[in-house]
Amino acid sequence: MTPVRAVAVIVLDSVGVGGAPDAGEFGDEGSATLPHIATAVGGISLPEMGRLGLGHVAAIDGVAPDPSPSGAYGRMTERSPGKDTTTGHWEIAGIILERPFPLYPDGFPPEIIGPFEDAIGVATLGNYPASGTEIIKDLGEKHIATGRPIVYTSGDSVFQIAAHVDVVPLERLYEMCKVARQLLRGPHEVGRVIARPFRGRPGAFERTPDRHDYSVLPPSDTVLDEVSGAGLEVRGVGKISDIFGARGLTHSRPTRSNDDGVDGVLEQLREIDRGLIFANLVDFDSSYGHRNDPTGYAGALEAFDRRLPEIIAALAPEDVLIITADHGNDPTTPSTDHSRERVPLLSAGERVAPGADLGTRRSFGDCGATVAELLGVETKTSGTSFAPDLLA
Repeated sequence: MTPVRAVAVIVLDSVGVGGAPDAGEFGDEGSATLPHIATAVGGISLPEMGRLGLGHVAAIDGVAPDPSPSGAYGRMTERSPGKDTTTGHWEIAGIILERPFPLYPDGFPPEIIGPFEDAIGVATLGNYPASGTEIIKDLGEKHIATGRPIVYTSGDSVFQIAAHVDVVPLERLYEMCKVARQLLRGPHEVGRVIARPFRGRPGAFERTPDRHDYSVLPPSDTVLDEVSGAGLEVRGVGKISDIFGARGLTHSRPTRSNDDGVDGVLEQLREIDRGLIFANLVDFDSSYGHRNDPTGYAGALEAFDRRLPEIIAALAPEDVLIITADHGNDPTTPSTDHSRERVPLLSAGERVAPGADLGTRRSFGDCGATVAELLGVETKTSGTSFAPDLLA
């Protein structure tokens, strides 16, 4: 197989399609993010992804199966015991976790919160699972009055710190997160510590785009390490650098929105010589999934679909585009947390076989193995490449 010039992997954060065989073990039986959103809004318009084969992946109101898809399509099943961002992205890059990251449904115990408060020199507020927008609404005014940072978690393995930018400067907030990251080791090694700055007045608080994630480092090499180790480029767009602790990346392009993320992908396609572009579009999850907003979520999906032709047009003849997700976050359920779901798998490019059915993959790691084979890089990570079925 002649290697390709570049592979662009775009993760539509939380855009699951349901059907995970073990969803019940995670309390998510019946969750199906994309199909349920489409039903909730009376049908969704995704003609560009539909042309690639999305209608063959799941039953989606408004997205009929195209009889002659222009792209390849399938879906992937997560093997690692989790449903969080870090676990999903790591598995895409070839790491299968044996045990899940720790969760804190009752908040963080004294052996965590005590040393953290001692280290930062101030008591905290909160320390319970919550939606980020709700907890700043509830505790933001007290935070402003006391200067005490707001600590909270969710159904995911995260230690989040929220602070008003006029009370705690960004650099101070980031420093607190670094302290937490150093303290959260061993059995308390959460997937991510997240800085959550916000601004505004009581009753009108809003989170700023200056969020920063401090992820635990991968336990072994990923496809990112292998691709960059082979002398090729690995260009992260969005929070990819945060998720992998910058390991394996040769370039990082932060983003402030989905649209900015698409702009970033287009920039990297122009600039890359040869290698991998790995992008995360987070708004689906952070702005709509966690807020149980199917209407907003549908609008964001349609907005991405409208820009998809720009991405496909920017592909060089030897490039391959892969669109997938890292987990679900069904906004039509009572939960505001991630959901255990299969994820879509769509691919485009001149070398992609039109209408190729990639089936139901047994692991997200099949994506990483495929990236490696497409680029001609040897991989030792988990996963079975679908490159032979993908290429014309």
